[in-house]
Amino acid sequence: MITQYRAVAALRVFLVLLFGVLVVFQTLSLPGQFRNMAEESPDFAYLRWPATAVSVFWVLCVQVVIVSTWKLLTLVKNDRIFSAASLAWVDAIVWAIAAAWVVLVGVFLYVGFNADDPGLPLLLFLMTIGVTVLGLLMVVMRALLRQATALRTDMEAVI
Repeated sequence: MITQYRAVAALRVFLVLLFGVLVVFQTLSLPGQFRNMAEESPDFAYLRWPATAVSVFWVLCVQVVIVSTWKLLTLVKNDRIFSAASLAWVDAIVWAIAAAWVVLVGVFLYVGFNADDPGLPLLLFLMTIGVTVLGLLMVVMRALLRQATALRTDMEAVI
């Protein structure tokens, strides 16, 4: 059990660090990067605001996953992970991944139909497959959590 508490504490530290870095990216780095892109390549200046909005949205989706993971860690710490409350946080993770996936597919299709070079569409295709696998894995994990919650509820009723 001591190892579990250390792992939860370490994970929380890294979640805070990741969240902080993502806020910097969301507010400074990404908008600045796309502003610079518009200045350096005027042919692509029309993509500045759509690219900024999409990238900030993806960061927001990751932030939702981080907050939900934090809440799930709190439930683990309080030995309440097998409760209905945990399902809501897992649902938030699944919906954040689904929203990011929908936007990613849209970007993939737009780039795929307008690209001259196959490199970026292939990278976006790889990312789409990765996010799809992650989303489906979370759906399966949610089903396992639901089953475990039902079993724990049944066991508590027997005891």
